[in-house]
Amino acid sequence: MRKAGAMTVQRKTIYDLLASANDHPTASDLIEKLKADGHQFAYATVYNTLKYLTDEGLIHELKFEGGACRYDARTDDHQHVVCTLCGKVEETFVPPPSEWRQSIAEQTGYRISEEHIVFKGVCESCCKAI
Repeated sequence: MRKAGAMTVQRKTIYDLLASANDHPTASDLIEKLKADGHQFAYATVYNTLKYLTDEGLIHELKFEGGACRYDARTDDHQHVVCTLCGKVEETFVPPPSEWRQSIAEQTGYRISEEHIVFKGVCESCCKAI
């Protein structure tokens, strides 16, 4: 019998696929990639695995307005830039100004532990197509 917290073959397969992706896939994207690789995981297995990996801090769930959740295996500090035309998501490793955290903490009374900033704009490919 498997323990609920064990890294099963299915969980490892999904994690490895996500870790090798650079496009911040949705659950549907992952299911399609799994099928293309010859895996036949149930939809519930994929969704439950994504919840498990998120709860364990192994991946981040990204919620951008107007779209399905996306997943990111990079858990180090970074921000995201989202194209408002095509939905492409890219990473940036420019740290936010440290005074932002302090100002927000002072203004709200929160003890800020982390931040995730999403920048929106039009990607280079879409700019060329306009």
